[in-house]
Amino acid sequence: MSTNVALELIDVVKAFGPSTVIRGANLQVRRGERHALIGPNGAGKSTLFHLISGLFPLTSGEIRLHDQVISGLEPYEINRRGLSRSFQITNIFPRLSVFENLRLGVLARHGVRFDLVRSVNWLSQINAETAMLVDRVRLSSRSDIAAGELTYSEQRALEIGMALATGAEVILLDEPTAGMSREETAYVVELVREVTQDKTLLVVEHDMSVVFGLCDRISVLVYGQVLATGTPEEIRTNRAVQEAYLGEEHEEAA
Repeated sequence: MSTNVALELIDVVKAFGPSTVIRGANLQVRRGERHALIGPNGAGKSTLFHLISGLFPLTSGEIRLHDQVISGLEPYEINRRGLSRSFQITNIFPRLSVFENLRLGVLARHGVRFDLVRSVNWLSQINAETAMLVDRVRLSSRSDIAAGELTYSEQRALEIGMALATGAEVILLDEPTAGMSREETAYVVELVREVTQDKTLLVVEHDMSVVFGLCDRISVLVYGQVLATGTPEEIRTNRAVQEAYLGEEHEEAA
């Protein structure tokens, strides 16, 4: 694998019994780029994310992170090697404050386990780093609020912060703007743009205006295979992609 490649999938196959969902997918995500994975419903995008992050085992093939094989590792082992992800459904601790949610991730990065008996307030370095992260995801004014009381877009921002808290260099975001208004989408997209500076991003997203406006390159997944990869303009004008996925709806939007 080239030193310019952060994440690589090589002939990845995933079958559930007699049903094969991922059919020999090949993908390269370059270091420092924002890369979108798009495709119709049922194409296997979330399954591919589960394979990359270690939630599902591969049937065959190989996944490499910074030229090191990570397929077969547990999710926490993959995270320690520098990859973190958010989920399609918001995954936070609703009764903990914003600060406490983010501090858990910072604690994990430093190898400190959360202790319900012993206070962690004495860990000034941990608290300082957490405060910087709260500010980075624009939640300083909501720091002491229970996460469950945040607006939907704020909860997504918190989840992005939790993905960043572990210090990962490669970030996977699964539909970060799903179910949002235009204003909420604009807020989250600008946040993602800011916090992924100098990081590598792989994002699954259905909103084509987000994809074409945010990402450097796009890969199109159809029936468990990567049909095409290219710049937004290359994907926009790719006839095979238009027929398989973008179609007339995208042409009208463009």
